[in-house]
Amino acid sequence: MTHIVAGNPAPNFSLKTLDSKEFALSSALKKGPVVLSFFKVSCPVCKFTFPFLERLYQRYQSDGVAFLGISQDNASATRDFARSVGVTFPVLLDDSAYTVSNAYGLSMVPTVFLIEPDGTVKISSMGFVKIDLESIGDALADRQNITRTPIFLKTEPVPANKPG
Repeated sequence: MTHIVAGNPAPNFSLKTLDSKEFALSSALKKGPVVLSFFKVSCPVCKFTFPFLERLYQRYQSDGVAFLGISQDNASATRDFARSVGVTFPVLLDDSAYTVSNAYGLSMVPTVFLIEPDGTVKISSMGFVKIDLESIGDALADRQNITRTPIFLKTEPVPANKPG
């Protein structure tokens, strides 16, 4: 289990994007909350979860919210993963020693965090947890003062959870 739970501070980090640009969490938090999603390309639960994260991104992206994937794989495999699951939000590459994953105390992927602008974790979710993704969407809608919209379609057979 991660030691970064709701109410704890999120460790700051700086990583490269897929296009080799430097990205720092502290810079993104100056603009608003950050949805941070760790993954590994070989993880079947990550493949299941990331299209729903993309839905969140499509509904709630704005200048005041950042969505980021953090890959535990190389750039080539990560690009292929993002393309295959339809992810369009920025993806960062953790180094081969998993420095950022270790700073967050990860024991499984996917692990998703909603981090408030003050650096405090509001939601910490391991594996696929439907209600946690809905809570992230609700928090972002409330913050932006827009109508909440369902992430999951009533016609979709989506389980309540899937362990990572």
